[in-house]
Amino acid sequence: MAGTPYELTAHASVVIVERGIDPEWIEHTLAEPDRTESDRNDPAHTHALRRIAACDDRVLRVVYNASVSPPKIVTAYFDQRQKGKP
Repeated sequence: MAGTPYELTAHASVVIVERGIDPEWIEHTLAEPDRTESDRNDPAHTHALRRIAACDDRVLRVVYNASVSPPKIVTAYFDQRQKGKP
């Protein structure tokens, strides 16, 4: 791959490794989210959510700044609150 279609904040770079999140999952979540949500506190941030089959269908939440190009990933984590939700 020539390059990623997004940038990572310093925080995101660290937590993605710590949480064992495959960068490919982030790309898929941004490209084809199951759903998106607006951030409650920052209108520039969007939350993309996608079930990851390789992780027992856990829901990956990727928070990113959609107002810049390329999008800047703020954080990513498996959202425990989404367990069992469609």
